[in-house]
Amino acid sequence: MKTTLFYGPWQCRREFMNDCQKQCARESLPLKGCMWLADLRFEWEGSLVLLPVPVEAGSRYGIYHCCCDYPTLPKAKKEVERKKWDNFRESFRQKWGKKFGEWPEQGDVFWPGHHIRDLWHGGAPVDPNNIIPAEPGVHDEYGRQYPGCYAGQAPWNTVGPDLPYTDN
Repeated sequence: MKTTLFYGPWQCRREFMNDCQKQCARESLPLKGCMWLADLRFEWEGSLVLLPVPVEAGSRYGIYHCCCDYPTLPKAKKEVERKKWDNFRESFRQKWGKKFGEWPEQGDVFWPGHHIRDLWHGGAPVDPNNIIPAEPGVHDEYGRQYPGCYAGQAPWNTVGPDLPYTDN
């Protein structure tokens, strides 16, 4: 099994924007924008048990964030949530490594874990489905772009292409 991550941020494709509209509506919140954070490509090579023939398969999974008009947490509450993440981080990296391969690092420094729904807007600090590894520069870029998404600014408030990058 090989996992490859492609990092945005990119404008959300129509499918993601539609899902965000539904998600925000379920929470009775207006949708401000949508940000496509990363695309995971999974590739598998092996052989069938019954027939000794080689087999290859793969799939993709887009990770995006809906910038619903979530209320922000007070600074003290956000720090409590960040402390939960700090205490959970190492065990999360180990579990990720068993499932997807080693947690990425640059030199001897692990990449940050990015909270898809950020802690300031009520994101769950220890939900494994809310965290992805992000290159340090990409993680910084997410932090720069999230405020525009939550403010409903372009390009996050409009639909983008189905696949905004090439991977060949």
